[in-house]
Amino acid sequence: MNNRRRKVCDHRIKEQIVRSRNPNRFPDLHIPPSTARSWIQRGLGEVVSLHPDAGSEDVLRDRIATLERRVRILSTLLRLKTVLLRISGCQLDWHRLPDSSAKLTVLHAVERARRVLPLSLVPRVLHLSPSRYHAWVRVEQGCDLDDQPSCPRSTPHRLTPEEVGTMKKMVTSAVYRHMAIRALALHAQRIGKVFAHPATWAKLILERRWLRPRLRVYPAKAKIGVRADRPNAVWHVDCTILKLLDGSNAYVHAVIDNFSRRILAWTVDDRINPASTCRILLAAAKNLVPGLKETDVFMDGGSENANDEVDGVFDVKPLRRILAQVGVSYSNSLIEAWWRSLRHQWLYLNSLDTLATVRRLVGWYVREHNEVLPHAAFDGQTPAEVYFGLGADVPERLKREGQKARHRRLEKNRQAVCSRCARTGGEELAA
Repeated sequence: MNNRRRKVCDHRIKEQIVRSRNPNRFPDLHIPPSTARSWIQRGLGEVVSLHPDAGSEDVLRDRIATLERRVRILSTLLRLKTVLLRISGCQLDWHRLPDSSAKLTVLHAVERARRVLPLSLVPRVLHLSPSRYHAWVRVEQGCDLDDQPSCPRSTPHRLTPEEVGTMKKMVTSAVYRHMAIRALALHAQRIGKVFAHPATWAKLILERRWLRPRLRVYPAKAKIGVRADRPNAVWHVDCTILKLLDGSNAYVHAVIDNFSRRILAWTVDDRINPASTCRILLAAAKNLVPGLKETDVFMDGGSENANDEVDGVFDVKPLRRILAQVGVSYSNSLIEAWWRSLRHQWLYLNSLDTLATVRRLVGWYVREHNEVLPHAAFDGQTPAEVYFGLGADVPERLKREGQKARHRRLEKNRQAVCSRCARTGGEELAA
C-alpha cells in the first residue's frame, strides 16, 4: 500500500512564483521545476481562504453565493449557445475558414480557454479537428526551416529525415522484400537502425507510395475465363453450403448468366438434392427464346449435377452441359465470386438461425444484386438492365452528371477566396 502523502504548497508561494515567473524562487522548499512551470503556465486562480486579510465568514459566504449564481447563469447561456450551434449546423470540421483574421480570432479564443480547460478538450468543443488547429498554429508561428513540412520543435517526437530515409531504403530494397511490414519494423529495431511502430511504417509506405520489389514471377497470372457475347449464351450452376447456428447445414443452389451476371434462379434446401438443380434449370430456361443457339451450362461434377434426373433436363431443353475442369480447362469461378459476395457482404452480417431465415436473406440479396447494385464491369448498369437491354443510356448519363458535378465543385471551391488570395490576384486566377 502506498502511504505517500501529496505535498501541498501555500497559495501565496504559488502567487509569488507566478508573478516573478521564476520556477526557482524558493530553492529551500525543494519544489519540483515541472510543478513550478505548470503554475506559471496556468496563471493565478481565484483563492478563497480564512486568512485574516480575506474578511469575515459572512463575506466569504456571500462571495460564494455570488459565484454560484454566476456559474448557473454562465451554464445556462452555454447550453443555449450549444443548442443554437447544433441547430444551425455550424462546425469547422467540414467547412473552410479562408479568412486569416477569423483563424486568428479562433486561435486567440483557444489560448484564453486553455487557462481553464485542457487543450485536448478545447478544439473538440469548437468542432475543430486537432490536425487543423495545429496546422493553423504552425502557420501563425512560422518557421525558417522551409525544407521540412512542419517545424520540428512543434512536433519533437516525429521521425527525423535520416530515419525516414533509412525506412525508405529498407522498404524498397530487394534484400528485405521477403519480410512483411511488421517483421521489417521489428528487424529494423533489432539491428538498431529505426525504432518506430509498424503502423508508422505502414502509414509512410501508403502516404509516400513506396513500392516494394515484390513482382510476382510464378505462377503466371490467371487467364480470363469464359466470357459470353449475349444473354443466355453461357450459364453457371453451383451449390454452396452454409452452417446454421444449430449446427445443421443449408444448401443454396443458383444459376447465374455469364453475360449480365444476373441470377436467373435459386433455391435453398436442407440437403443435397438433385431435384434442386432441375428446378433452377427449368426456372431459368423459361427466359429462353425459341430458335436461338444452345445455352452452355457450366457446372462441376458433384452428385447434385451428375445424375439421371439432371440428364433428363439436358435431353429436353436446348441446354448443353459442360463440366468445369473436365470438359474445359476453366473453372466455375464466375458463380464462385458471387458466392463470396453473398456470404461476406450480406449473409455473415446476419444470424443464420433457421432455413426460413436463409431463404429470406438470399431472396433479398438476389433482388438487390439483380435490380439495385450497379456492376463495375457495366459502367453503372445493373445485371437486370444488361440482361434485358434496358440500361444502354446509363453510362452516358452518369458521365454527363459527373461533368456537371465537377463544374459545381469547381465553382464552389473558387468562391472560397481569402484576403491573401484577393491581394495577389487570386480571383483573376480562379476565373
